[in-house]
Amino acid sequence: MPAFSLDPAQTAWCAELRALAADRLRPLAEKGEPGRVNRPLVAELGRLGLLERLFGSGALDLCLMRESLAYACTEAETALALQGLGAHPVHAHGTPAQRDRWLPRVIEGSAVAAFALSEPGAGSDAAALSLTAHPDGPDRWRLTGEKCWISNAPEADFSTVFARTGGDAGARGVTAFLVPADRPGLTGTALDMLSPHPIGALAFDAVPVTADDVLGEVDRGFRVAMGTLNLFRPSVGAFAVGMAQAALDATLAHTARRDAFGGKLKDLQSVAHEVAELALRTDAARLMVHAAATAYDAGAPDVPKRAAMAKLLATETAQYVVDKAVQLHGARALERGHLLEHLYREVRAPRIYEGASEVQRGIIAKELYAEREGNR
Repeated sequence: MPAFSLDPAQTAWCAELRALAADRLRPLAEKGEPGRVNRPLVAELGRLGLLERLFGSGALDLCLMRESLAYACTEAETALALQGLGAHPVHAHGTPAQRDRWLPRVIEGSAVAAFALSEPGAGSDAAALSLTAHPDGPDRWRLTGEKCWISNAPEADFSTVFARTGGDAGARGVTAFLVPADRPGLTGTALDMLSPHPIGALAFDAVPVTADDVLGEVDRGFRVAMGTLNLFRPSVGAFAVGMAQAALDATLAHTARRDAFGGKLKDLQSVAHEVAELALRTDAARLMVHAAATAYDAGAPDVPKRAAMAKLLATETAQYVVDKAVQLHGARALERGHLLEHLYREVRAPRIYEGASEVQRGIIAKELYAEREGNR
């Protein structure tokens, strides 16, 4: 399939998703409590079959879902994405027992997943993990340390947790563990963040884990983390594009009907040019997201670079578009409950999580120089 166009079935599906998000998911989102897991919303995502499509349907499919849901209901988009982020390592690296126990519940929306990578001292530098898995006998460990800024924590039913099992610093010696929430010694607290998502910290006080909890291979967990992020980074860009498109459409409607200076706002050349710039940037970001997702699905060798480029461009673009949309709306956009007030709070975090913009630039540069060396 060409990287830069959607077929009619995909276009129709995106429209259907927008309608579902507006009619069935947004009412549940509005009943939720900011900063808490909205389990009825997660369950509805399961009933609609959207959670099942997280696994095995490809990166482009994931991007189309995230953009379409974000356009009409950012809370639904985030609930879907967090299920995928936390459970994808189980789908991709789990044992049959792990998959049989957890994936059906994730798919139906009865179990909430979390991806526990970041720490107080290891946010952007994910290789600097200090949560330690101390040996406790053959194929047994005790997890001691902290995780911070973890989406769905502390309410998730299980977490994919990355801990240091080897003595080497950096990416080596990290192992991924599937840790159920009821393990002794595991506690958590909610964090009050700018965006309304459920985000918290986890504390591990000699939490027991065994070889049965390992995802993938011992000391090879960093591959699990990076493989998951390479899939989800383009889709973070899709989330951002959905928000940018919603802000752009709201701005088109507002400037077409708003009277100002003896005419409509859209008749002012400065306004028309600004709206054109918003559309240009939004479409460019969407194209890069689709290209990165298509490359991932095709198994292209430059996926890390493309994923980083897509996330970087789309999240920076969405910040720009939403900010300009607020400016063109004026004070009304700052009122609590206005779409743009909501998007203004939502749009900031994606430039930080799953690798800050600066991290994405570092990945891009590293990949470019590696390509140059390889072509010599």
